Amino acid sequence: MTLDAPGFADPVMEAQSCFRAVLDAMAHPGSLPVIACVLAAPPLDQATAAVLLTLADAATPVWLAGETASAWDWLAFHSGAPRAASIGGAGFICATEMPNLDLLEAGSDAAPETAATLILQVPALEGGPPLILYGPGLEAPTRFAPQGLPEDFVKQWSANHRLFPRGIDLILCCGEQLCGLPRSLRIGAA
Repeated sequence: MTLDAPGFADPVMEAQSCFRAVLDAMAHPGSLPVIACVLAAPPLDQATAAVLLTLADAATPVWLAGETASAWDWLAFHSGAPRAASIGGAGFICATEMPNLDLLEAGSDAAPETAATLILQVPALEGGPPLILYGPGLEAPTRFAPQGLPEDFVKQWSANHRLFPRGIDLILCCGEQLCGLPRSLRIGAA
């Protein structure tokens, strides 16, 4: 990717709109808000690029894993985010394959807000193995079936959830949609 790929056309309004979508997604797990801005930053989907531009800043190290690493110069130019020295030292991680959650910063009991957020670009937010979501933000258990999660996702997520209030937050992105899975959420196989 070159630096020619533009960032937000209207940085303030589009970042605010995307931030609202991320907040809504985290407050209502399983919902699929749409990112309204138009970004072309291959290999990043529109939602992935928008979430990164909205959340990344000069104070928080970012780790781009796998094919998303080719977007580093674009992200650094538009956000000023520093590159993390390792995946475990990143505040935000972007990937197309989920790393083992044990490798990521889970925060501490005194400072759970220092935990990492994983932004995972997946092939689709439906049509995968069905999961059941339970917890805050849901009136009743909710079915969700994203594609692209590892076979041991439920096991990894259960271990992550047991760390609460510590733990990793997960944002799934595909195309122009995203889905938030906060660490307070319990997830089981359907």
